[in-house]
Amino acid sequence: MVDVSEKPGSKRMAVASCKVLLGENAFRLVAANQIAKGDVLSVAKIAGIYGAKHTANLIPLCHNIMLSKVQLELRLNEHERAVEIKGEVTSVGQTGVEMEAMTAVSVAGLTIYDMCKAVCKDIQITNIQLEMKTGGKSGEWARNQ
Repeated sequence: MVDVSEKPGSKRMAVASCKVLLGENAFRLVAANQIAKGDVLSVAKIAGIYGAKHTANLIPLCHNIMLSKVQLELRLNEHERAVEIKGEVTSVGQTGVEMEAMTAVSVAGLTIYDMCKAVCKDIQITNIQLEMKTGGKSGEWARNQ
């Protein structure tokens, strides 16, 4: 791991996103909250928060950092028969929270896949990406800026 002990602490924030393409049947069942395993969107939201909190246990060279906020937003996109996931993570510390934000949306997407796989095998988790970050030496960054 990189030594961050000499870096000053600062407020860090990162937003990541991904999309889960469900197909017609799975989308209809998720929207109606009729998936056999339960409330897909609520479980995925909690799983994403859990994922952010455990990023350092999953990705070997990530620092274990204190998180101030983890917020996930899951939105049904009827046109694409998809769930759009956005995750925001904040911290005050010596290293950024980009990996925590991307882990949050990834774990939320994987949870949706797990809960829906019995009704559709063709689910796709797409476009896992960092949307923006603030704080630290490199300052602000935003996709398409």
